Formats: sequence, C-alpha cells, structure tokens
Amino acid sequence: MSKRIVIALGGNALGKTPYEQLKLVEETAKPIVDLIEQGNQVIIAHGNGPQVGMINLGMSTAAEAGAIKSDMPFPECGAMSQGYIGYHLQNAIGAFYDKETADKIVAEKGYTFVEDAGRGYRRVVPSPKPVDVIEKNMVNALVEQGFVVITVGGGGIPVIRKDGKLIGTPAVIDKDFASAKLAELIHADALVILTAVDRVAINWGKPDQTSLDEMTIAQAEQYCTEGHFAPGSMLPKVKAAISFARTGGEAIIASLENASAAVRGESGTRVHQ
Repeated sequence: MSKRIVIALGGNALGKTPYEQLKLVEETAKPIVDLIEQGNQVIIAHGNGPQVGMINLGMSTAAEAGAIKSDMPFPECGAMSQGYIGYHLQNAIGAFYDKETADKIVAEKGYTFVEDAGRGYRRVVPSPKPVDVIEKNMVNALVEQGFVVITVGGGGIPVIRKDGKLIGTPAVIDKDFASAKLAELIHADALVILTAVDRVAINWGKPDQTSLDEMTIAQAEQYCTEGHFAPGSMLPKVKAAISFARTGGEAIIASLENASAAVRGESGTRVHQ
C-alpha cells in the first residue's frame, strides 16, 4: 500500500562544493527513486549548512574586496542554496575563525560568535522551532497531482509576519524540525529522517552501545534527558521524530542506503506513541 512520505536528507547526502554535490546526489537519488517506483508519494527536504556558509562567506569576502556593493543577508543566502541544491536533486554552516578575527568581526558587524569544539569560532544565528510552512497548500496540491516535491530545503527561508507581510529574518531553521512540521501539516503517513547510521543508538561509543529498532515517545524523551544523543547531530533528529510521532504518524530514523528497507520495517529506528 502506498504512503505519503516526507524524506529528510542529512548533510552527509550532499557535498561541500557544487561539484562534489553533483556527483553525490546521483547516489542519493537511488533509494528515493526506489520509494517512488513503489508507488509512494514522496516529498523531499534537505540540509544546507555548508552551502549557506559557503555563499555567505563568499559574498562577504567579495564585498570586503570591493568586487560587489554589499554582502548578502542570511535569508537570501538560504534561498540561493535552496536553488542549486534543488536543481541538483532534480537532475556544516560557515567557516571557522580564530578568536582575534572573530572579535574583529563582532566589533565591526555585531555578529555573535561561539567557540566550537576546539576547532575555532563560528558565527551563529537564532534557531527557532518552525510553527508553519507557508507553502503547505502548494505542496499538497503538487503531491496530489503526482509531482515529487522538494521543499523546506535547509529548514526553509526563515520569515516572520510584520505589518501583514512576510519578512526574512537572520535565523537557521533546523531541517529535521521543518520536515516534521511539514509532515504534520500535509498529513503524511511517515517521516523518514535519513542520516549516516542504520539505527539510533544509546551509550554511543561505549562498550554497552545498543542500537534500537524502536522507541516509544516516552522512551525517546527519557534518552534525550539522559544525554544519549549529541546536540547538532542525533538529538534534533530524535526530537523531530518525537514531534511527528505525537501527531499519530510513523517516524523513522535510518541510513540513506537503507531508506526503502526502513519504510518496509526492515531497518532503521521507529519512534511511535
């Protein structure tokens, strides 16, 4: 029986340059095509961290060198990344700085930087939870007509309502949370979050590491509280799965190559009520 499935592609599915990405998406597309050929309605979401960082840094560097008149606002950088990632699908954010450079940029532009795991300083922006997807009706209409929709790329372009208009705002919407919200809004049967591992594991990297075939919402929340999942890695995926499972849908976390098997119940970790 066919299902309506939202596929959330992790950053591992895309390259760090347009050329690397162009090669990788050929392999990325194969398990997704399998799901489509099985008669499922597939909606594709994707991350865009390295791509946004590359665009933002490139535009800033060009502006500082006088090659262009100004740098590019963050929401527009997100939109640019969506364009070429979506184009590639059809056929990590930002650079690290030393403390001295980061302090200089803070003084000049007022940006916020944080030290990141001993690797240097990175610019950060707010990451609020999404409350709506503006194009949900459009996505529904296209899916109903048999199209494979690529949407909420990189979590979508963050906007707020002001004076009756939608205004872009500097922020990063986590693509897993955006995918869960979209899946909820379009009444998807399943949310499949694809990553680099076959199953979610607790006690990761320890002698008693255990892979999980399934978790109830209560179990998943307990594991989150106990610190089993790394922030910025597995934690947002599990929390997004919990969010969608609360709506009564089926949430699955699995590896890209086992996407089709995960939908059949033969791989991946299921999160359910």
